[in-house]
Amino acid sequence: MPLRVVGAGLGRTGTLSLKLALEKLLGAPCYHMAEVFTRPDHVPKWTAAARDQHVDWGKLMDGYAAAVDWPVCSFWRELSAANPDAIVLLSTRDAASWWQSASTTIFPAARGVPESEPWREMWEALCASRFTTRLDDQRACIAAFERHYAAVRAAVPRTRLVEWNAGDGWAPLCRALGKAAPDEPFPRVNTREEFLRAH
Repeated sequence: MPLRVVGAGLGRTGTLSLKLALEKLLGAPCYHMAEVFTRPDHVPKWTAAARDQHVDWGKLMDGYAAAVDWPVCSFWRELSAANPDAIVLLSTRDAASWWQSASTTIFPAARGVPESEPWREMWEALCASRFTTRLDDQRACIAAFERHYAAVRAAVPRTRLVEWNAGDGWAPLCRALGKAAPDEPFPRVNTREEFLRAH
């Protein structure tokens, strides 16, 4: 199935909550970094993509109706081109709070993965080519964050781009996808506190 949603928002912008919400709305799986951890055969494909090698995006995303979070968000150009009818979903938050969250959760966790692990190779290749390798440098990370968001906003037509932050809940997603809002609260998972307790 082609993707209906290509997530361009960086990790720690409510992407795991979005994964659950999109699965509810679309009735099909949503790709997220959590999928990479359970699909080790995908890791070398993302590493290849980070090194500008050919990737069969249709095959990689087969079975998914949506995709959000890293590593997907770093390849929003390629995935949106491969899925021209998909909306581009830009999950957002202010740069300072994003840095506080990322620098105390996913960045330390990534540094804790042994260098010999393929996942670590994938992550470092992705950061080197699509973000920044200076993950302990607030200024460098915020600059990379701002470049990323500016690039998405400059390239994606407003008719296709959906900006969303955690306080928006169901409404922007439902409007963009032509779906009724579920009669339940919007999922809110993987907060910084929950991440730290789990790791």
